[in-house]
Amino acid sequence: MPADARTVVLAALALALAAGPAGCHAADARAGAAAAGGRPNPADSFSSSRTYPAVALPVRLRIPALHVDSSLDRLGVRTDGTIEVPAKFEVAGWYDRGPRPGQDGPAVILGHVDSKSGPGVFVDLWQVRAGTPVWVDRADGTSVRFTITKVSRVPKTDFPTDLVYAPSLDPTLRLVTCGGSFDRARGSYRDNVIAFADLG
Repeated sequence: MPADARTVVLAALALALAAGPAGCHAADARAGAAAAGGRPNPADSFSSSRTYPAVALPVRLRIPALHVDSSLDRLGVRTDGTIEVPAKFEVAGWYDRGPRPGQDGPAVILGHVDSKSGPGVFVDLWQVRAGTPVWVDRADGTSVRFTITKVSRVPKTDFPTDLVYAPSLDPTLRLVTCGGSFDRARGSYRDNVIAFADLG
């Protein structure tokens, strides 16, 4: 993800946390109690947790419909601000600066579509159908199931950063690879294929 885009996403998240329910609603509740003649207001006892449930690290991705059964590398950020890609074309990678699969927010997994020596782990991602189940196995022996909701192909020059990386209230999964036509001058594909999946 470009540095500017990451800054926007992180700033939005920080702003949301800083103005969370405990800060903005408390004043409203006090005003409501005063207006009601001092009677207790149910909102006064409202509290919101800012912590997330502990979720073990993801270690494996399984999509039986696509014959995908891959261990998961951990991916960070390059010095130019873009996300690392998996070292091996047959292995997918989880972006470890984002949520773990099963935590609130979009967990992002990347994989190659192909290589000079053969197909990559996500060679058939472009044809996955809505309703296809996806499993992520975790280090503690648990698994979490997602269901594909849609697949999009977008130009790399118009990558939907907000749709893929922006914070969300629900656990979601994003699978990302390359697609479209091949630009021989640049040695890369012109598009990205993105599969969106929800928990369950």
